[in-house]
Amino acid sequence: MLLQLCRGAAAGSFVLAVLFLVISTATAHNITKLLEKHPEFSTFNHYLTTTHLAPEINRRTTITVCVVDNSAMSDLLAKQLSIYSIKNTLSLHVLLDYFGAKKLHQITNGTALAATMFQATGSAPGSSGFVNITDLKGGKVGFGLQDSDDIDAMFVKSVEEVPYNISIIQISKILPSQVAEAPTPSPSEMNLTGIMSAHGCKVFAETLQASDAVKTFQENAIGGLTVFCPLDDVFKAFLPKYKNLTAAGKISLLEYHGLPVYNSMSMLKSNNGVTNTLATDGANKYDFVVQNDGEVVTLQTKVVTAKITGTLLDEQPVAIYTIDKVLKPRELFKKEIPAPAPAPAPETEKPADAPKAHSHRHKGAATPEADSPADSPSDEDPADQTTDGNGAVRLNGWRFVLAGTSGLAALLLL
Repeated sequence: MLLQLCRGAAAGSFVLAVLFLVISTATAHNITKLLEKHPEFSTFNHYLTTTHLAPEINRRTTITVCVVDNSAMSDLLAKQLSIYSIKNTLSLHVLLDYFGAKKLHQITNGTALAATMFQATGSAPGSSGFVNITDLKGGKVGFGLQDSDDIDAMFVKSVEEVPYNISIIQISKILPSQVAEAPTPSPSEMNLTGIMSAHGCKVFAETLQASDAVKTFQENAIGGLTVFCPLDDVFKAFLPKYKNLTAAGKISLLEYHGLPVYNSMSMLKSNNGVTNTLATDGANKYDFVVQNDGEVVTLQTKVVTAKITGTLLDEQPVAIYTIDKVLKPRELFKKEIPAPAPAPAPETEKPADAPKAHSHRHKGAATPEADSPADSPSDEDPADQTTDGNGAVRLNGWRFVLAGTSGLAALLLL
């Protein structure tokens, strides 16, 4: 009896452990929340949000963030850099590997070269986006840019560690980088159509440049702008329809390809749903749905579904992406909205007094198979949520986990 109780307790512990593992693996880290517990890093945390680096950090695993305190951030802000240069500088402090306190003091051969988020953006020429980590005498660890032989900052302490997901460590000061701090053109100075033309969207860019809509794009570039640019072959094939639109319709069509806010790719993936466009005007919704399936992001207008195929520019506050179809708003292309699929015809029931089939079969005659509920098609995906007879919702995915763990528990009780 005692042995069975022990086995039962062990089985229960195993079930709880499995459930905890499922829950914990579904929970991603949040750099902003982690740093909120440490007010001495509030300025650093604020600029992670302002520069939109926070969502980029949150969507990655196996990462290290080298934070500095408010005093060190004041030294950076005193340089009066643009928000784009601050973003580049802070991205130099995000290492694309896990370095906890223990690993820092056990570096093979005493030195390690770490790639940073700045290097991953492609904005860092050569190897200027790499950081050298050196294990020094007396239990000290130094950080310096690869292009420099100097030790620019020292390891201070571990702030938060979630092995081997995210490590937040404090270093003594900002890593100085002339490349990261270099001035970048302001949004008002950006040649948006020039960027599009140089990267496969020349037809759309020329059409936009010849329209009054280009002013709307340029004005919104200062406060935030996301552009979805149809590739040349796609927009060229669409031109006959474009030319048949009214003057107002042409402007709305072009403005429909822009959002009045900045969206990085990670923001598009995490902020699914209906979004307004530059063409939205009161009752004229001119909106579409942003939806992602893993790494694939689509834009759904009810007339067409376009897929984002590449990134031309992603420098806050402006992002430009290529798409594989022209976005057709339903306000202009109602006639092209696909008709809903017809509902399946209901099955005819057999009369109650229909004669029963003979039990014997004639040779060569077809044998009808009886309908079985198990064989009937279901409109539901097994992984989707279902409802019981009382309308309560339950998740099949969790039912599967509980069933599996209950089975394991039963085996342990044998």
